[in-house]
Amino acid sequence: MWTFSCFTFISIIGVIAALPAESPILRKEPGLRYQYATDSQGENRLVDTWMTLKDVRDAARYNPASHNAYHLFTRENPSVSQPLLINNAAVLEASNFDSERRTVVLLHGWMNNAVSDFNTVVVAAYLAAEDVNVIVVDWSMGAASTNSNILVLNTVSSGSAVANFIRWLNEASGSTLEQYHVVGHGTGGHQAGIVSRNLGNGVAYVTGLDPSLIGWTNNLFRFRPNDGIYTEVIHTNTGVNGFLADLAHVDFYPNGGISMPGCSSNACDHARSFFYFAESLATEGFTGQECHNFYLAVAGRCNTLPGRLGMGGLKPKNGRRGIFWLETNAAPPFSRD
Repeated sequence: MWTFSCFTFISIIGVIAALPAESPILRKEPGLRYQYATDSQGENRLVDTWMTLKDVRDAARYNPASHNAYHLFTRENPSVSQPLLINNAAVLEASNFDSERRTVVLLHGWMNNAVSDFNTVVVAAYLAAEDVNVIVVDWSMGAASTNSNILVLNTVSSGSAVANFIRWLNEASGSTLEQYHVVGHGTGGHQAGIVSRNLGNGVAYVTGLDPSLIGWTNNLFRFRPNDGIYTEVIHTNTGVNGFLADLAHVDFYPNGGISMPGCSSNACDHARSFFYFAESLATEGFTGQECHNFYLAVAGRCNTLPGRLGMGGLKPKNGRRGIFWLETNAAPPFSRD
């Protein structure tokens, strides 16, 4: 049996190695092979939804254990980060990290990095609202692929590496998962769930901000309701850049979740998720009305159920479940509360 299995494996490897570098070896995403997606800067990029041998080789160059970077922001250093290095207790002890505070971990999206708008907006909002440790994860080398399958693989491997970093940080500092809020935007939204999943689903609060659609439609690694103690998703560009269906314990569909007031592009709609979230940290506004399902939330027909719940905010709403719809203003303050 072993001889046959080994021979079969070697034969498969030989066949793959003999294929041209551009030969497709995976076709998971429905629809056309090449699809346009808008990055956070509003640039339309052609995304390949198939995987080739060249893509696999390119993905192998990304090693999140060594390529990811972790930037600490606190009220003592709100604008210039302090680097944290896994397995380096001396660097941690010399930093402003305080194990008595809550810790927020931010995961950017596709084609983004540590200084992208998602991070600059949310870091400032969180530090203004509460005295916390904010750790910005820069996984930009893994987030730069225009192949959706490779981007998913990189998202998953980065999530595992971030979980390892948090595990070490807790061992070195005495912090616990009950002190954590993990927040991700776009493909980083799915990664937020993956991080907590790798930590035994024990993170207190996990937030996905318009988690990505392309590459995730039928993917088992996507954001799941039980990834954390309390999970929440805010949908602002569903069916385009963002995932359409509900993903979390609680899903919010502001303005129906597709096109946001005051926006004239999908990039703006996609970004509204983190602008709404940032404002919610300061105001605890954005009260949503409960819906029977996400179809009615997209249609804005949610007037028969009595449930109300605030979107976003500093603290998890443990025990709450459901789908909620609300309307926003076209410009700050976005909340109508």
